[in-house]
Amino acid sequence: MYVVLDIETTGGKYNEEGITEIAIHKYDGHKVVDQFISLINPEKEIQPFVVKLTGINNNMLRTAPKFHEVAKRIVEITEDAVIVAHNAQFDYRILRTEFRRLGYNFERKTLCTVELSKQLLPDAESYSLGKLVRSLGIPVSDRHRANGDALATLQLFKLLLSKDLDKSIVKNVLRNETQGELSPRQLDIVETLPSEIGVFYIHNKDGEIILLGKSNNIKKRINQYFTNNGEKARKIQKETKRVTYESTGNELAALLKENTELSRNKPKYNANYKRRLFSHGVYQGVNDEGYIFLTAEKVNPRKEPIATFNSLQGAENFLHSIREEFQLCNKINGLSQAKKECSHYSEDQCLGACIHKEQAENYNQRVHLLIKKYSIPSNSILILDKGREAGERCGILIKNGIFKGLGYFNLNHQINNIHILESIITPMDNNENTRHIITSYLRKKKGVKILELNT
Repeated sequence: MYVVLDIETTGGKYNEEGITEIAIHKYDGHKVVDQFISLINPEKEIQPFVVKLTGINNNMLRTAPKFHEVAKRIVEITEDAVIVAHNAQFDYRILRTEFRRLGYNFERKTLCTVELSKQLLPDAESYSLGKLVRSLGIPVSDRHRANGDALATLQLFKLLLSKDLDKSIVKNVLRNETQGELSPRQLDIVETLPSEIGVFYIHNKDGEIILLGKSNNIKKRINQYFTNNGEKARKIQKETKRVTYESTGNELAALLKENTELSRNKPKYNANYKRRLFSHGVYQGVNDEGYIFLTAEKVNPRKEPIATFNSLQGAENFLHSIREEFQLCNKINGLSQAKKECSHYSEDQCLGACIHKEQAENYNQRVHLLIKKYSIPSNSILILDKGREAGERCGILIKNGIFKGLGYFNLNHQINNIHILESIITPMDNNENTRHIITSYLRKKKGVKILELNT
């Protein structure tokens, strides 16, 4: 027995969404034997983008039943049945979250028509519900409404069942361990975690850290580890006894903490903690005419890069972007194979270094400005970013060109006094990865506040 369902929600933070509409069709493999369709009052506001997408607004839901009023009906219609949904993990998570708020542990087996379609319809251009059913000639009305999407999913499921001639795929998907299902202990762990940016630590029964990582949403990331079906994820699920975390307030602090603590703790499931975080760099040299040229190439341990990147394409894109910012020459930097002047000279975007019209000294001054802007500064600075709570700021300290660590401050005098500053800072490793993290972050994040310090 199957129950094909679709759920619409309020949107919002992970695991804080509320259900606004639900449609369930009980299907015995031949025909629909029962159904339940209802708007639901989520007792919270709907996100504007959801209103625009679904057409469901707050006024429509004021007189609708609340979830606790329909919970018994949902339990009854789904009992002894497998939940079928397009992206089943999402719908199942939402249902389990609502029931957990009522103190009830809702558990069902699940079957995802996205995953099944990828196996039985491998040539499909898209596996989104709308595009997939349209390509299969399945009619769909009331798209992005629960019943319209549930009926489309039902027709898709019927087609998939008919294509599964030897039934081996369905048997594999409907194995004993329900996909995407959390144990009560795992649910308790996830429930205590915040939907915040920071670093999480997964511990085994001996308290040892077996995995740590940075995430923009700690609760969501741990939930993914617990619902993932891969071999590594299953091992982690089996060994996990507890999850702790540290909120950081901003991404740069989370990345720096992750980098330092990986090398110190060496968790067994962080196999790549020793790896270099970048593969390419932009390097400088001087040509025969005295002009400083910049090249994008693979990392060279014998040379000091101006900036580091995850790919050759990223490094070359950087060279193109700085050409415009500092009026540099693509021919000098090897990005143009022009025999005479580069194409930008005729457009008045190059000052003529390519044909020696601009003096090398003037050209090189702009290159030095570029290097100063995009390299770790040789002086002492404090990079200021968001703190963990209102009124708090995070500071990343670089002293005489060396990364020292980070700390959190509530008062201005803590930031302006270098001795107090150093006493508050948590020391961290200064290495090629931390330099890459900091410079990459500053390149991407415009408007980050940098305070110059007197030491």
